[in-house]
Amino acid sequence: MLTEKQKLEEIIKLGNLMTQIKDVDILMETILSEAKKFTQADAGSIYRCEENTLYFNYTQNNTLLKRLEPGKKLIYSTFKMPIDSKSIAGYVAETGQILNLPDVYHLPQNVPYSFNKEFDKTSDYKTTSVLTIPLKTNGDRIVGVLQLINAQDDYGKIIPFLEEDIPLVKHFANNAAVALERAEMTRAIILRMIKVAELRDPKETGAHANRVGAYSAEIYEEWATRKGIDTIEIKRNKDTIRIAAMLHDIGKVAIPDAILKKPSKLTDEEYAVMKTHACAGAQLFMNKQSELDEMSQEIALNHHERWDGFGYPGHVDFETAKPLPGFKLENGKARGKEKEEISLWARIVSISDVYDALSSRRSYKSAWTEEDVINEMVSQAGKQFDPELIDIFVDIIDVLRSVRQKYPDEEAL
Repeated sequence: MLTEKQKLEEIIKLGNLMTQIKDVDILMETILSEAKKFTQADAGSIYRCEENTLYFNYTQNNTLLKRLEPGKKLIYSTFKMPIDSKSIAGYVAETGQILNLPDVYHLPQNVPYSFNKEFDKTSDYKTTSVLTIPLKTNGDRIVGVLQLINAQDDYGKIIPFLEEDIPLVKHFANNAAVALERAEMTRAIILRMIKVAELRDPKETGAHANRVGAYSAEIYEEWATRKGIDTIEIKRNKDTIRIAAMLHDIGKVAIPDAILKKPSKLTDEEYAVMKTHACAGAQLFMNKQSELDEMSQEIALNHHERWDGFGYPGHVDFETAKPLPGFKLENGKARGKEKEEISLWARIVSISDVYDALSSRRSYKSAWTEEDVINEMVSQAGKQFDPELIDIFVDIIDVLRSVRQKYPDEEAL
């Protein structure tokens, strides 16, 4: 067990960590995992509040994770429920009170909330102690609910959550709420930028952008874990690519409507204009001030490059779209980038973007079946796509499938 001084130092460190995270999803994962570690909880969930509804966003469970093959992630369904006093999380969101319940199977008779045993039944898990905390901002707005499950002592025995830890956990939750509110504002700004693109091109929806961002973060995390990259660096890069990948096609705002919205096949001349969106997107991040700007530019410019070198725009000066010295071909065009000449970030987003495009219904096509999509992606390994990343794509397809369910197109809601 940590001493009181160590616990306070840990809370301060965690507060600093949360201020560095920009993306909502990555932040919620971090809030949950760090709160679990601090309270020695076996499991937990985090909910996001929106108007009168609680959205179940993430869950973590050490016991269930141990039952999976090494490297596999827990797959769970997202759901929503009303903010009311009938559920434990709903009660906390409605009242703003902390609930520290030593045994949810033996609740007091006079409480309005109840414990839903369905998850325990279907997963063969036993929930006992539960600590549920509102994520409340400085303005007393509740932006989410953090629920921690089954505190453990140093020997792994399930115990009630310690009352002496509640003030520190509350302080952590308040810091988490402020960070979450800020991350939500960042996400809203990004989605407004996507909305501008959507007004020009109906294919560039917020759901598509969110899926591409989330797919890319998952593919990167698996790649980096296999490479043995430091956990802190993985979290930082995962956070950045989650946002940067959403902006991969932002350069399409520079394409004329006659081409962008043309319902039929583009002519060679029109397609040449369409391809300029890569350089246009890179130009939006010319005055780079952060790692996010740097990665966003790399992705916008290079996500249409191919592993075999037949993509675009190739080795160009993105400001002028002219070939760089030494990379001009006989036909006057720039030589395409190939293999590791293409940044890792762009190689990842290329896979995410095509996977989502093939899996989605459009006005001009039906969605492909998952089997057909996977077969097509695999057939392009070593051609359009980095073969190592395609292997990872196939290995984590269950995780990508769950991401797709989390961000459905509006028509599917």
